[in-house]
Amino acid sequence: MIKKNILHHPSSIIRSLQSNRTIGLLGGSFNPAHGGHLHITLHALKSLKLDEVWWLVSPHNPLKSPSSLAAYEERLQSARNIAAHHKRIRVLDIEARLGARYSYQTIALLKRRFPSTNFVWLMGADNLAQFHRWRRWQHILSTIPIVVFDRAPYSHTSLRSKTYLRAHKFLLKANNINRFDHAPCFVFVHLRRDPLSSTTIRKTLGKGAFLRHNENAGCC
Repeated sequence: MIKKNILHHPSSIIRSLQSNRTIGLLGGSFNPAHGGHLHITLHALKSLKLDEVWWLVSPHNPLKSPSSLAAYEERLQSARNIAAHHKRIRVLDIEARLGARYSYQTIALLKRRFPSTNFVWLMGADNLAQFHRWRRWQHILSTIPIVVFDRAPYSHTSLRSKTYLRAHKFLLKANNINRFDHAPCFVFVHLRRDPLSSTTIRKTLGKGAFLRHNENAGCC
């Protein structure tokens, strides 16, 4: 159940949304955050002319085993470390504070709280390949513009996915930001693919993944 105080947000967020703006939402476990997240975000800010991108660090992922996730505060801190030098990236624990379990709930809450803001959902091609498994995925597709960024090795599987086949008729060119004020609309962005992934980092660094990865985060 979502908490009753859903309209309460940090004043810094409210100040950032005083005027009509376009905000990208990048959700995920960030287990841990890495340069690939940053690569996608910086490309989105520039190519889509977004005012900001919010990293929504999820306290849990219904499609993943809880045992595979590091502690929430560790994941949140890894995202803050990676994004520390980028003023237009905000790392938020909004889903944890609001008790939102699913992305469709988070989107609905933000759109209700900030009706004059244009929100755009950002995700990698790996998520597109399994998007049809998300709770109320068709509702998400119909209520918020979605921008997908190519990621190896998911290019072919994502473009054959159930979601892509359904959303293809709403496909727009990546630079058509003026049409991001309505849904459904869908963009697939081809860009230089960053090989980093949270899974690779965890397998490479083992139990010390967050500690050792965070030590090098400041260079990104």
